[in-house]
Amino acid sequence: MTATRDRLVAAARELVIAGDGRLPTVGAVADRAGVSRLTVYHHFGSHAGLLQALGESTHSGAAPSSGEPVDRLRSAIEAACSRWAVQPALFRRLPGAAGSGGGTIAHELAGALIEADRLRPGCSLREAEDVIAIVTSFEAFDQLHHDGRRSAAAVADILFRMASTILAS
Repeated sequence: MTATRDRLVAAARELVIAGDGRLPTVGAVADRAGVSRLTVYHHFGSHAGLLQALGESTHSGAAPSSGEPVDRLRSAIEAACSRWAVQPALFRRLPGAAGSGGGTIAHELAGALIEADRLRPGCSLREAEDVIAIVTSFEAFDQLHHDGRRSAAAVADILFRMASTILAS
């Protein structure tokens, strides 16, 4: 990231956290960072691009793409929990928690579990994808974390046990 891009993401983060529930405008972020609105559009393309970059700015890395699929599932859940624990107040205010669980990671992990014959009998690819998407979502994390009532590691353990319902014993 460039210094200007970092400054814009930091300004957006500050405004979202301090905000009244509404997302900051491109103009407000630009003013906070001391740049023009065109600079925001140059770096992010759109308001949605800025919000996506804001959500990704706390990303702690993707789950491993090799190794035992069950270990990769646990790693994906732990990585998601670590990410959400950084600033839960921020993610509560971002639409769709800006990159919450699901999508490609859920599809890849579910496929790897099928290939390794690690899904319980009768569990479809779609069911496995849905469960993985849920247990790696901000909403699931936030419900269990309760602003620190449980640690991110404890939440990850609970979510992995929930995810284990799709796994063959």
